[in-house]
Amino acid sequence: MKKTYSVLIIEDDFRVAEINRQYVEKVAGFDVQKVVKSGNEALQYLENCQNMPDLLLLDLYIPDVEGLELFWQIRHEYQEVDMVVVSAEKDTSAIQETLRGGIFDFIVKPVDDARFAQTLYRYKKYRNYMQSKKELEQADIDYLTGFRRLLDSHSPDRQLPKGIDSITLGKINQLLNDKMAAGVGVTAVELSKLLGISRSTARRYLEYLVSIKKVKTKLNYGTVGRPERQYTRCEAYEQNYQNDNYLFYE
Repeated sequence: MKKTYSVLIIEDDFRVAEINRQYVEKVAGFDVQKVVKSGNEALQYLENCQNMPDLLLLDLYIPDVEGLELFWQIRHEYQEVDMVVVSAEKDTSAIQETLRGGIFDFIVKPVDDARFAQTLYRYKKYRNYMQSKKELEQADIDYLTGFRRLLDSHSPDRQLPKGIDSITLGKINQLLNDKMAAGVGVTAVELSKLLGISRSTARRYLEYLVSIKKVKTKLNYGTVGRPERQYTRCEAYEQNYQNDNYLFYE
């Protein structure tokens, strides 16, 4: 398995480029190979570099190129490079076009640290998984595309307890994944505020996740008042996430 994946950042705003560089280098197994600020500089670098980057972080708004011109040129000429778009673009047609062009992910600016880390963890897992296989069976492809996970999540056999809604549970799972990437947990009070639900509802969902061993609790002792229960992912779940055995998020 490859131990370190190299990243090329294409971003004209030097402040954003530096933030993205720091985000990348916070995640183990990634190294920023180069930061370029224009389409011309990016193409020159790719043409002349001795070692092609594994992953390219591309801002769609680059001053010396128009629209998605740079995106398509890179995709046509350097098909071995994976791409993640990091852009303020929210137009549906533009995002759909990049998806058709085979991007690994699309991250909307301003970038969230935890969301950024999730993409890199997933990318590393994806690359390691592909390198471990000479051929892919249908089950492997379903796993990589998330198709099997999608089927399982809508299966009538998957029954949730009374009072647990799959949509709310999905939102809480995503929030816990974000918190896990940031290395923190959440209390029922914090969760209720973040999702706009009652404290008792938040606690009910968190305790359900504890019961199925996806979440653990610890007492958080403050300076005053009663200690609060803080909820974080279980060690096994977190270890899978950090050690690349976790590709898709529930």
